[in-house]
Amino acid sequence: MSHHSYVKGENQIIIEGSCPGNRYAQKLNKNDSPQGIQFTAILDLQVSEARGLVRVSEDSKLRVEGSDWAVLLLVSSSSFDGPFTKPIDSKKNPTSDSLSALKSIGNLSYIDLYAHHLDDYQSLFHRVSLQLSKSSKNVSGNASLTRKEHMPFKSDVSLKGKEDDTVSTAERVEAFQTDEDPSLVELLFQYGRYLLISCSRPGTQVANLQGIWNKDLTPPWDGAQHLNINLQMNYWPSLSCNLKECQEPLFEYISSMSISGSKTAKVNYETKGWVAHQVSDLWAKTSPDAGQALWALWPMGGAWLCTHLWEHYTYTMDKDFLRDKAYPLLEGCTSFLLDWMIEGPGGYLETNPSTSPEHMFIAPDGKPASVSYSSTMDMSIIKEVFSAIVSAAKILGRKEDELVQKVLEALPRLLPTKIARDGSIMEWAQDFQDPEVHHRHVSHLFGLFPGHTITVEKTPDLCKAAGNTLYKRGEDGPGWSTMWKAALWARLHNSERAYRMVKHLFVLVDPENEGNYEGGLYSNLFTAHPPFQIDANFGFPAAIAEMLVQSTAEDLYLLPALPRDKWANGCVKGLKARGKLTVNIYWKEGDLREVGLWSNEQNSLKRLHYRGTTVKANLSPGRVYTFNRTLKCIKRQPLPSAASC
Repeated sequence: MSHHSYVKGENQIIIEGSCPGNRYAQKLNKNDSPQGIQFTAILDLQVSEARGLVRVSEDSKLRVEGSDWAVLLLVSSSSFDGPFTKPIDSKKNPTSDSLSALKSIGNLSYIDLYAHHLDDYQSLFHRVSLQLSKSSKNVSGNASLTRKEHMPFKSDVSLKGKEDDTVSTAERVEAFQTDEDPSLVELLFQYGRYLLISCSRPGTQVANLQGIWNKDLTPPWDGAQHLNINLQMNYWPSLSCNLKECQEPLFEYISSMSISGSKTAKVNYETKGWVAHQVSDLWAKTSPDAGQALWALWPMGGAWLCTHLWEHYTYTMDKDFLRDKAYPLLEGCTSFLLDWMIEGPGGYLETNPSTSPEHMFIAPDGKPASVSYSSTMDMSIIKEVFSAIVSAAKILGRKEDELVQKVLEALPRLLPTKIARDGSIMEWAQDFQDPEVHHRHVSHLFGLFPGHTITVEKTPDLCKAAGNTLYKRGEDGPGWSTMWKAALWARLHNSERAYRMVKHLFVLVDPENEGNYEGGLYSNLFTAHPPFQIDANFGFPAAIAEMLVQSTAEDLYLLPALPRDKWANGCVKGLKARGKLTVNIYWKEGDLREVGLWSNEQNSLKRLHYRGTTVKANLSPGRVYTFNRTLKCIKRQPLPSAASC
């Protein structure tokens, strides 16, 4: 990219530059090139005053001589001013903004800055702890517990072996298929939380395909926001893993897309409301992307994202958020969906045209096709959105609204999920032949996870068909596909299969020959599609959380998919459940020993479920309730201040 650098004063290097004005760089005369985003970075060098000396060389470099210490401060800024301001119209000055940022920390010492960082980061990270170990019956002495009593996460993730030799992270990943080290599962769980804390915070952009860790000027798939699984998976751990603040950029992004999407809905479809298709970008693009209908013509991306708004409420019970942020976006999305559907055979409301993301079928004429009507994923997402707005309207006193009444009329007319001849969930409205049964997407299982229309208790036949679907799809696929399957098996309470998918991710990928792999981990624990995509890093902690705790508004399922033979002993603290509930669980030799629950909500009534036992628990706000292995409440005590998160 076009840039230049220079030394300012005696201790700063400034780089200023601009991005191309076009999506792809073109050979244009200087005067013809449109202006792209401007950027600035400033490196400020501080050294010990008593002995240190900084020299400026002729080639705009700084050289430190004779110093006891040096502190490097790096600040950067760009002229990006939101998705609706063209770069040429931006009034932001990145150099001025960077200098202001540098000035704001200029009087802070290294110790001050480091302490601020620790406080900022650890206030989020330390909300959840996870400890896993194998059965003490299967290991000599207490070796398993001793080994994992090293810190759950540190920047240096090497371990000491028997000969005091260092075991690298790469070696640990390679060994996992043999040793199945539970502490490596702990590490990858916490690593996912670390990455989300580090890339998605209030005021930042939404996490993209690489989070923020993109190394290329033209990254794979443009490093864009893809809305048919990838962006959504990025935020799966934010609620269950106690990082609700990290969702704010997602909600701001959805708000921006609702503005763009209202134009797309009007221009492309002549409908009310707003819509977003599969591929978006920094500019909140909502129109269909250029390309095959196989993946480009899918208008359900915005609707899927809207389910995150309702999920946020179910976990946080934040009525202000529901009223001010979530409900208006749900209204617009619902308006589009009502206009988009048409009446089909049998009086059902259906989507037409429709695709199942990135997957094809064999049409009745024997030729491959991708466009049909009422794909199972379309209908599953619509059911979730309609259910959400009806529930939200009841809470907000708006159930008599005309829009809500239309939804109530439409809900029983939505095409139901069907079971195919082979016993699997039908992916399309017709039982088409599938030319690629091991396809990476499992879109037709949306109703099982992350949706809620397929459940073990209420729809056993569909759950059996969902299991058949997963067997049919197989275990291979990109990292994100592996983690989606892990969460799906967890929802089916199948601990063996959920764990198999967890184990399946632990394959070391050689970045020089990554084309030979499907899924896996690089040596720094980034997850592979390949190439690198960060979504599975976030899908991993979400899937682990589903294996340990599942919830609805009324129910709490404890250790529903715990692989008791692999993680025989363990303790998890700080996971979140719906109803603003915080959950601690301790188990030993595969059996539940103790559960701690607390909520700040007024008199939260929950049904607790564990291995066939169900009890009702009435939880008062501000108190911690402790239950034993039979789910009998054995202790009630005031909530300690440290547990308020």
